[in-house]
Formats: sequence, C-alpha cells, structure tokens
Amino acid sequence: MPSLNPYLSFKNEAREAMTFYQSVFGGDLTIDTFGQYEGMVQDPAENDLVMHAQLETPDGFTLMAADTPTGMTYEKPAGISVSVSGDDEAALQGFWDKLADGGTVTMPFDTPPWGGRFGMLTDRYGIDWMVAVNATQPDA
Repeated sequence: MPSLNPYLSFKNEAREAMTFYQSVFGGDLTIDTFGQYEGMVQDPAENDLVMHAQLETPDGFTLMAADTPTGMTYEKPAGISVSVSGDDEAALQGFWDKLADGGTVTMPFDTPPWGGRFGMLTDRYGIDWMVAVNATQPDA
C-alpha cells in the first residue's frame, strides 16, 4: 500500500530537529549521513550532515528529513503545514505542548467554531504545524 509522508528540508539542523521530533512523538529514528556514501558531497566538512532521516512513531506516523548541502539551493519552508489530528485529546495536547516549546503559537490550541480543538504553531526549527482534536459528531 502506498503512503504519503512529510519530508522536511533543513540547512544543517536535520539531526537536531529529528531528535526533537523523536522526543515529541516517540519512536525509532534512523539517520544516514552524506559521509556514509562516497561522492555525495563536494565539501568533506558536510560529511556529517543528514542525507536521510526517518522517524517511525508508535502512532504510525512516518516523518522524514534531510539537510541541504552547499551545492543545492535551500529555501525555508513556506505554504505548507504538517497536520496531526485524531481523537486522543491527551496525546494531542502533549504533542502540542512539546512542539510549542521554543516555537511561536500562531493560533492557540482551543475550541474552534466547528468543535473539537485546533491550533497552529511554528516550531523552533521553522516548521509549521496544525494540531487538531476531531470534533465529536452527534449520534444519528
């Protein structure tokens, strides 16, 4: 079955960011560096940069990331958010609290007009997040 997963780009912060996301979501983190593969970077000082990182969480999330080496153009993320949603309000509140630490809340995690809970923030690494607790549907 195909899957759709966020793949985040960083400039020299992928390892730190992915370790942070592991502290937020839990799970297993694997990191491959450019130096593990011959000829992947022109500057040997970039050998320890992350070529590919993958976080597999207990909730079934897959989050991937990489650093952008000097030979490639890096642009800060814009126009996209990573969304985390579900019915487990306690877990989502925990994710929110950890992601907001050191970040900037753009919309507080509160009750929106459609119900449930919803908030938006930019984390300490410049990644935009939306966290939502699904609104309870009335019984039919």
